[in-house]
Formats: sequence, C-alpha cells, structure tokens
Amino acid sequence: MLRRVMRGVRAAVLALAGGVVPLAPALAETRPVVVELFTSQGCSSCPPADAFFATLADREDVIALGLHVDYWDYIGWKDVFGSPQFTKRQKAYARHAGRRSIYTPQMIVHGREDVVGTHPVDVAELIMRYRDTPATVTLDIARGPAGEVTIEAQAAGAGAQAPLNVHLVRYEPSARIDVLRGENAGRTLVYNNIVTEWTTLTEWDPREPLNLTAAAPGDDPVVVLIQQKGPGPIEAAARLR
Repeated sequence: MLRRVMRGVRAAVLALAGGVVPLAPALAETRPVVVELFTSQGCSSCPPADAFFATLADREDVIALGLHVDYWDYIGWKDVFGSPQFTKRQKAYARHAGRRSIYTPQMIVHGREDVVGTHPVDVAELIMRYRDTPATVTLDIARGPAGEVTIEAQAAGAGAQAPLNVHLVRYEPSARIDVLRGENAGRTLVYNNIVTEWTTLTEWDPREPLNLTAAAPGDDPVVVLIQQKGPGPIEAAARLR
C-alpha cells in the first residue's frame, strides 16, 4: 500500500514539475489556493501525505497550511504541534459538509473540497480548478514598520456572502521531529508550514470595504484568509513570507 501511495506522490510531483498542471505566475501571485492538511505525528498513515504536502509548501500558487490535530495523542505519542483548536476546525468542516466523521490525513482545498491527503493527483486537479475560479473578493496585505499587518479587501463580485470571517494565520516553515513512541516510533519526520497561531480577527460585511490593522510580531510568515462562516469556501487569501 505504501509503495502505491509513494508512486502516486512521485507521479503528481513530476506532473506539477513537467507542466501537466500549468502555472500562471500572475494569477499565482494574487490568487493562491489554500490547502489545509489535517495530520498527526501519531498517525501511521500520515507520513506519505506529509511528504506530498512538502511539495505544495514550495509552490507560489498554493498556501499550504499544516494543522496538527490532537485526537491521536492517546495512542502513546503526543504530537508536539497538536492543538484542540485544529481538531475543532476539522470537525466544523465535517459538520458544514454533512460528514459524520473526520480522519487523517485529510486535505481541505480552498475551504470547499475534502480529499485524502495521499491522493496527490486529486489534489492537483482541485488546485487547478480553484486557481482558475473568478475571485469574489480582492485582498491586499502589507507589513508595517512596527510588525503590524495592514489588511485591505473589497468585494469583486456578487458571490461574497455576508458575513465573512477574517483570519490571521502564522506558521513555522519546517521542523524535524524524532518520534519516540506510538505508531511512528523510531522515525524522524519532517513537517512543513506548521500552523502555530490561528486568530479570527473580525467578521466583515463585504458590502463595505475592509481596512484593518493586526499585530503580527516576529519573522514567521503571515497568512490572511477571508472565509465564509461554517467554515465554508475561502473567498480570498494572501501571504507574507
């Protein structure tokens, strides 16, 4: 099973590198697709998905966010990045979509589609689909001199539904973890774009322009998401590295 999964990962990576999924640089800069990976250091099925996720973390047309859940901690290894906040977010996605269960590794693409994290071809197709979907919100963010982030947004069409949540996300670009117990005992695992902070700044009515300033000290990348409540579809996303 693992060999088949890794062959799929390699095939998808080659497809992305070889032009089967073409990149559009201008579009990638302004309208990246958000891919959330729900994973856990205590999940033996997750390392292949984590490896594929690393290839997404390098792409300019993707904002890859690794969300470590805590519900596998009981097996014998506590995920050092795990958070009940991310478990709650995954459960909220499931309720909003009418699903009765959650699992790892799961990817949510742009707040709209869920896919098994070891199905890279499916993920690549979804990225291409939502990258080319017309934007309903324009979003611009910039760093200020005191470590703050300025956020400006406005509706670009009739598709944005009020109210929208404005999220500020921080992540650690990479980390290497020696797992000592649990299903992955004895393995050294590498993780990318590990979400360390997720704050809902405000609710926004897109009938009026948004102008907001938020504290974002430190050097870790900053991501701003504008998303329908639920959580539902992501209407806009921007990143500062």
